[in-house]
Amino acid sequence: MHTTDIAAGHVTITPSILYFGTPVVLLSTENEDGSANLAPISSAWALGQVVVMGLGAEGHTGGNLAARPDLVINLPEPRQWAAVERLAPLTGSDPVPPDKRGAFRHEPDKFAAAGLRPEPSELVRPPRVAGCPIQLEARAARVRLDVSDDFLIVEARVLRVHADPRIVVPGTQYVDPALWSPLIYNFRHYFGLGDELGHSFRSETPRG
Repeated sequence: MHTTDIAAGHVTITPSILYFGTPVVLLSTENEDGSANLAPISSAWALGQVVVMGLGAEGHTGGNLAARPDLVINLPEPRQWAAVERLAPLTGSDPVPPDKRGAFRHEPDKFAAAGLRPEPSELVRPPRVAGCPIQLEARAARVRLDVSDDFLIVEARVLRVHADPRIVVPGTQYVDPALWSPLIYNFRHYFGLGDELGHSFRSETPRG
């Protein structure tokens, strides 16, 4: 049951999740035996050349990064949402952790299960996801628990950026925001971007 804030015209609610429109990321990490793990996450943002991510504290990806800090942050496009969803119920942990039993199953080859193809990285050991328009090779510099002890906060330094040339402004180092559309996770539903509304005064790729 919710209450109404008369002054603001809002209602007070208690949603079970707060994924209020964030980009989907596919994280490639290295398993203990040298094989690759691939996991979708929806809590990631950039601070300069550092990407900050939130992961489940008991997840396989977090354990990989705590032991082996190399990773690739792959950004899929909207048409790849079905591959992302095929990854969603899979875990690299064997046995499946107690909090995931019943909803998740162990899968050692997540690339194949999702219908995705790995391609070699240049500076880190885990592979990139072929077909993702943006791939960030990175190394986790800090992995720590959040204030609730339920999640890991990962701070990763980006070492190299790979971009599909079709989304890069010719002759520049800039991604063309009119040609790049990230896959957005909005309250557990998948979306792409709509039409451009305008640009920031700091934009280096203004239009008109």
